[in-house]
Amino acid sequence: MHLPFTPKTHRRTARFLEAALFSVLLLSPLSILAQNASPGISFSTSEAGASLPAGWKNLPVVKGKPMTRYTLVQDGRTTVLQADADRSASALMHEGNIDLNDTPVVSWRWKAEGPIEGADNRTGSKEDSPARLVFVFDGDKSKLSLYDRASMEVAKRVGGQDLPYATLMYIWSTSAAPGSVIPNPHTGRVQMIVVSGRPGDAGQWQSLRRNIVEDYEKVFHEAPGRITGYGLLTDTDNTATTSRAWYGDIRFMPDK
Repeated sequence: MHLPFTPKTHRRTARFLEAALFSVLLLSPLSILAQNASPGISFSTSEAGASLPAGWKNLPVVKGKPMTRYTLVQDGRTTVLQADADRSASALMHEGNIDLNDTPVVSWRWKAEGPIEGADNRTGSKEDSPARLVFVFDGDKSKLSLYDRASMEVAKRVGGQDLPYATLMYIWSTSAAPGSVIPNPHTGRVQMIVVSGRPGDAGQWQSLRRNIVEDYEKVFHEAPGRITGYGLLTDTDNTATTSRAWYGDIRFMPDK
């Protein structure tokens, strides 16, 4: 049985679909990515200027918007991933294959050239970030609110694919202090944890480490389900600006 929708509901749902970021346009190609690649990625083992590592693909956030450019570059004696956004939004994504029982901790390095002028992750029309690490989860959608389930039903009818049950992001932001949790302005199914953005962070490499399970339980108030995808996202589509960031190696490890 399909739920009835008023014009107002359709407008709210349209905003939800774009704000959720990982809509059917972004997630449906994940099935074609590598199935058996090792968790994590070592950009440092690649050559600058080479193709992106196997299993990763640059995917649009919203159809028709410009794509962020992801390239391998030399940083000193190490190869890193450079992200260049010019009024754009796309994510470098990998299909999920992380065993959170054995490796619940993620560690990574990144550097943002600077904050995005006018960005505010608490406001939908300004919701951009120079650097994000993103995890997409499966779960029991019957537990969600009527609105969330209705929005997901519309998304499936429009695109033929399900929206993710939940999305957790670690973000570089000056909208709130590191450690703050920012819900996506249009849906609680996307939660962002600020991990960078203090004065002095700009232009500096940062080594970060987070327990994905603990963070998920904190923001969604339940144990996480299976990760269906993870990746990186640098976006400036809402602020119509430019931004540059660099990402180092990403590792998944036991909690020690």
